[in-house]
Amino acid sequence: MLENKKSLDDMVPSEIVKNLDEYIIGQDEAKRTIAIAIRNRVRRKRLPDDIRDEVSPKNILMIGPTGVGKTEIARRISKLANAPFVKVEATKYTEVGYVGRDVESMVRDLMAASLSMVREEMAQQRHDEVERRVEERLLDLLLPAIDKSKSETDVAVEETRERFRKMLHDGVFDEKEVEMPVDMKTHVGFELMGSSGNMEDLQNALSSIGNMFSSPGKKTRKLSVKRAREIIEEEELDKVIDPDKAVDEAKTRAEEMGIIFIDEIDKVASHNSTSNSDVSREGVQRDILPIVEGSKVSTKWGVIDTTNILFIAAGAFSFSKPSDLIPELQGRFPLRVELHDLTADEFYRILTEPQNAITKQYKALLSTEGVNVEFDDEALKEIARIASEVNQTNDNIGARRLYTVMEKLLEELAFSADELSGQTVNITKGYVKERLSDIAEDQDLSKYIL
Repeated sequence: MLENKKSLDDMVPSEIVKNLDEYIIGQDEAKRTIAIAIRNRVRRKRLPDDIRDEVSPKNILMIGPTGVGKTEIARRISKLANAPFVKVEATKYTEVGYVGRDVESMVRDLMAASLSMVREEMAQQRHDEVERRVEERLLDLLLPAIDKSKSETDVAVEETRERFRKMLHDGVFDEKEVEMPVDMKTHVGFELMGSSGNMEDLQNALSSIGNMFSSPGKKTRKLSVKRAREIIEEEELDKVIDPDKAVDEAKTRAEEMGIIFIDEIDKVASHNSTSNSDVSREGVQRDILPIVEGSKVSTKWGVIDTTNILFIAAGAFSFSKPSDLIPELQGRFPLRVELHDLTADEFYRILTEPQNAITKQYKALLSTEGVNVEFDDEALKEIARIASEVNQTNDNIGARRLYTVMEKLLEELAFSADELSGQTVNITKGYVKERLSDIAEDQDLSKYIL
């Protein structure tokens, strides 16, 4: 279901930053740069044709240590954006000719995301109709065929059908098996989607593919109602959505408004061009270069032009520097943003201000056991201080340190929450110091525990 929210197209940069502020503390320069770059995409769409083609996106390189918000900014932009967005990791790619993913797959992923977005929007417009069709087909599978020519059964049939409809809504039949004719190609697709990825599941999927070719067409299969609903929804969506129109719209969005976030770009930077590993890294950079510069990539939905796709790259550059990237690739990321280390004050704000603050997450988790957890303000400041100190004396992992500190702090409470149902637990400064101060002061232990 799509949320009823303001489109990113309608947001000015200050609104984009304000939206990011709800989840990300600090890093104002990075948020402003991202907001301007995204707004420029909208401005470009409004230009006359003769100048629009001359304006290309200004790609961004975010530089900063781990845990300071680089990936979180991208993740939140993807939730805001009414535009296709994919996040990829540079380390997943290999040079052409080697085993691994080729860099062009990021564009195919973007097109798939764009098509999924368009189909969801089209489905939303016909949501009630599709739901009604799916429901009726499921009821037909659950209820035996009844001769409706007998008028005396009409009332009973409708009463039974309505009773089953309510049970269907309540999920009573989710695991019940029904027999239904399934197109073998659709069935195999769902089997692949539902597999866990282990060898046995893959062998079963390959076996299903073999069956598909040996006996094409529809076959009667036993499926759970839950799986049958997924297949029927897909079939009904195909009936109400014009596939050609969806692909055309998705292609336009991917080319004109698509955003690709390349994380860990520093991991493919070369330090010493004489080593084999560095040669391979440089090969990946050279494969990425034409896509960022603008090229045409073949996908199963047609050719995608990457010229106007916005690329945002990010890396810690702890053991390398941006200048270690090949010059041509450096030139394709003209906007550079440095993200700073987080302070104890910012840790405190991270614990209190964001909508998804970790303290709110833990309170919600423990409330499922009937335990009400309250954090004193002084306790939160002590947690922030300890997290900051451990970062300074050991590896600096940024805001991720708060997760390890909070996990250790609430370990005992989480373990015995079922015994405390109905109680309120106050997390005070003394509570924090009792459980964390000794560990934080012992630097050898903090390396492993925090």
